[in-house]
Amino acid sequence: MSTERYPRSRELWERSAQRLVGGVGGNMRGTVGGWRPHPLFFATGSGPFVWDVDGHRYIDYNAGYGPLILGHKPQPVIDAVKRALDEFGPLLGASHRLEIEASEKLCQHIPSFERVRYANSGSEAVMAALRLARTYTGRDKILRFEGHFHGQSDTINFSSKPTLERAGPAERPTPVPGTGGIPRVLAGELVLCHWNQVESVERALAEHGSDIAAVICEPLPANCGVLEPEPGFLQFLRQATAARGIVLIFDEIKSGFRVALGGAQAHYGVTPDLTVISKAMAAGFPVAALGGCRELMDQILTGRVWQSATFHSNTIAMAACIATLAELERPGFYERLHRLSGALQQGLRDGAAEAGVPADVQGVGPLFGVMMIRSRPRAYREVAQGVSPEQHAAWWQAMLERGVLFHPEQLQSWYVSGAHGEAEILETIAMARESFAAVRQAQPALRS
Repeated sequence: MSTERYPRSRELWERSAQRLVGGVGGNMRGTVGGWRPHPLFFATGSGPFVWDVDGHRYIDYNAGYGPLILGHKPQPVIDAVKRALDEFGPLLGASHRLEIEASEKLCQHIPSFERVRYANSGSEAVMAALRLARTYTGRDKILRFEGHFHGQSDTINFSSKPTLERAGPAERPTPVPGTGGIPRVLAGELVLCHWNQVESVERALAEHGSDIAAVICEPLPANCGVLEPEPGFLQFLRQATAARGIVLIFDEIKSGFRVALGGAQAHYGVTPDLTVISKAMAAGFPVAALGGCRELMDQILTGRVWQSATFHSNTIAMAACIATLAELERPGFYERLHRLSGALQQGLRDGAAEAGVPADVQGVGPLFGVMMIRSRPRAYREVAQGVSPEQHAAWWQAMLERGVLFHPEQLQSWYVSGAHGEAEILETIAMARESFAAVRQAQPALRS
């Protein structure tokens, strides 16, 4: 990324770095997240577009890391939030009708939701789900998968993107903390398995099954690329956990309300015991939810599990959720989203193939990943062993200069929103073809 092209972003970053750590509000927005030589600063967004402070316009597929299912500044949601502020103010610290309306809508659409509680972030919701599972079963261990991400809680923030040197042998993966500061003793409460490998899960259940409280997974993993579940794999997890009295938790932070109105569980026809959702449920406003069957959720009602915080189900979040769901319920919304996304994915595949650049494009409709890799990966280690950071960085740079924005780290997802139209999709495909050709020209040794 040329500093000459983005002088104002460079200036703001240098100023910001004097007080704000790294000059950004989160690592994925800064140089450690792939924005080099410095992060971009943005001025505004509207519909499918964002503009940086240097005046460049981009078709946006980063979508705020997923929440912007309706694009930037969705007017119906903004209007609903304004009305809620006028009527209630931002926070009552007590019950109000908006949380009833939002809860009824969530339970109507998400198959696993009989009861629901709210949180401020996905990390909080996951933490509560694990507590519910452990309390209900009287067991402590959690089975999770390499490459999946379940938030910042110390008890689960392991092995989302471990280096292969630290990940341990394939037959017995080693839990690797996702950050410094996590007590090593917590690794002993985790059982690691490989995604899409029935034999890996069967081996773990045979060894630890009586100690496992829950199996947690992203039903459509979207944090190490997008790795679709193999046919029958989610059904296997459902049957295996039910047979052993283990709670099955779906982390639909990214897939919830994005691939279908009922999330990935509706798309694949597999209903877990508990589900956590966030991101797309409120079109950019911060809120998350935990829901599931009455028997599990009512542990909160009896006080066996404590779940409460100052800003939970605040009026702003509930108004945004209700208004967002009203838009998602419109006839044809998801059909259109899948049609446009399918055309974009195929255009990206065709562009890579024409240029002879090895690339994998996989996902479900408006949630997909693009990785520079020679064969289609099924699990995290195949991704870690096969991707080319250099090729993806060159392609990202070429796309950015042509006005297409997605995250520079290739294991992050692409998101198509309801604000994208055919014109934006066609423009993106054209820019992708040019960018793939530029990568090939710069790296003539590539072999498809």
